[in-house]
Amino acid sequence: MQEPLSILAPNPSPLTGQGTNTFLLGRRHVAVIDPGPDHAGHRAAILEASGGRITHIFVTHAHLDHSEGARALSQQTGAPILAFGDALAGRSAVMQRLAAEGVLEGGEGLDRGFRPDMTLSDGAVVETPDWTLCAIHTPGHAANHLSFAFEDLLFCGDIVLGWSTTLISPPDGDLGDYFRSLDRIGALGASRLLPAHGAAIDSPAPRLAELAAHRRERTAQILAALRDGPADAATLAARIYDIPAALMPAATRNVLAHLVALDALGAVRAEGDFSSRARFSAM
Repeated sequence: MQEPLSILAPNPSPLTGQGTNTFLLGRRHVAVIDPGPDHAGHRAAILEASGGRITHIFVTHAHLDHSEGARALSQQTGAPILAFGDALAGRSAVMQRLAAEGVLEGGEGLDRGFRPDMTLSDGAVVETPDWTLCAIHTPGHAANHLSFAFEDLLFCGDIVLGWSTTLISPPDGDLGDYFRSLDRIGALGASRLLPAHGAAIDSPAPRLAELAAHRRERTAQILAALRDGPADAATLAARIYDIPAALMPAATRNVLAHLVALDALGAVRAEGDFSSRARFSAM
């Protein structure tokens, strides 16, 4: 099996770790997976490593640290951009309603200008003489998130990370989808996961179980906090998290993701109209 090549983008941050991993696959027909930010130096490194043979550009999801560099790379190579859809593709009715409030947008680098040349539905297969990739719809971190299966490897974008937990921030992130995606990835039986940030995950099953357990623990904390009385996401985040004030908005959106999932399960109920600022009660 040919080994994918990884090129690290120079965009380290608290959300990206050391930076975005751009993967190259193939020799005569080179696939680029997540071209990363629009950075001339990173693009030059991709072009040099590919030997000028890029035929396809795949994007796992439309966040700037993954998709922003796609169009310039496409213009230089003539290779089409393939993804699930634009930045808003795949959002559920609940997430569309939350987005319409206009208070949750802009927190995690949504690439609003992203437009793929070709859309890939769940299960779509792209094949060249060098490789075959199967698109797997794995929402949770983003509604338009795809993973790409290659033999017994899975390029998993941001849905599974080795160095941290995945950010789940409505209206992009959906906790119910996240759990379903973890289950689906586990059922694929990949021997190794290649995330877009951090090192490869050589033992997928334990990591998937660890991530699911972490989210269930957070859910239990939220339900326990609601025993003190109805509260909105911001109040619950302040009760649960001991973090700097600058990180509290992200923590609040994470708590909201749990509340949305719990509401769908009937475990909590919003007082009045369902919104990002609603107070919730445990059932």
